[in-house]
Amino acid sequence: MILIADSGATKADWCLGNDANDNRTWQTEGINPFQLTEERISEIICGKLLRQLPAGEAGRCTAVHFYGAGCLPTRSGFIADRLQECFPRAAVSVCTDLLGAARAACGTEAGIACILGTGSNSCLYDGQNIVKNIPPLGYVLGDEGSGAYLGKRFVADCLKGLLPATLGKGLFSEYGINTADLLDKVYRQPAAGRFLASLVPYIHRHRHLPEVAAFLHDCFGEFFRRNVAGYGTHGLPVSFCGSVAWHFREEVEKAALEANLRVGKFVKSPIEGLKRYHFRPTPETNIHL
Repeated sequence: MILIADSGATKADWCLGNDANDNRTWQTEGINPFQLTEERISEIICGKLLRQLPAGEAGRCTAVHFYGAGCLPTRSGFIADRLQECFPRAAVSVCTDLLGAARAACGTEAGIACILGTGSNSCLYDGQNIVKNIPPLGYVLGDEGSGAYLGKRFVADCLKGLLPATLGKGLFSEYGINTADLLDKVYRQPAAGRFLASLVPYIHRHRHLPEVAAFLHDCFGEFFRRNVAGYGTHGLPVSFCGSVAWHFREEVEKAALEANLRVGKFVKSPIEGLKRYHFRPTPETNIHL
């Protein structure tokens, strides 16, 4: 029996099972070691997670594969310790959400894996591990193509008169803010990136307008020019995870094709791809006596 987890900052998806047909999934609060205290992480893993398992199942688990935002080697030790405490018989592995996205989208095949969600990231993947990563740098210095980046560019373009004035007025009216509120949320209040990403549904509803279509094409083109091009793609498929990639699939695919990239898969839920990866048949399971 193995446990698989895909965790972002907001929620974590968990799957416990024996194979692709015998498993169950559920959710808890997200676990990000950069955002939560060790006490809070313990509460989620040793409290909320275990309470959702039938009695005795934690002791039967033989492997834990945890993929999470912020799970760099220097910050993931505490998460691994808590998981080991709760699943004493299991071999515990804690890896980045980027490796999770790569395994979910590419499986065991080499490719380029991309995350386009609140933030963005990408990597060159050899079918098992990440072999190169262009640093995303966050929404201030990078994160091209992400929700935070789209929100930042959109409000800036509206205020600078690069998009129709009606779009800016409509956005401010819908979100109940003015320019002063916007600047306060971006420069003075916490979680500015999350606020900027919250504007994406408005952009999505207006994506049919020629000016917004051109805006999106430029934003996603920036992601490919400033990130994916750095891998020297060699014809490898480029696959995607994340809410922005899923909901703007048509625009992302068009920008990728114009960048002469081979488009691979769009994965809505990484946990489903991770189930396929970790529950895949192995040579041992195919032996018939």
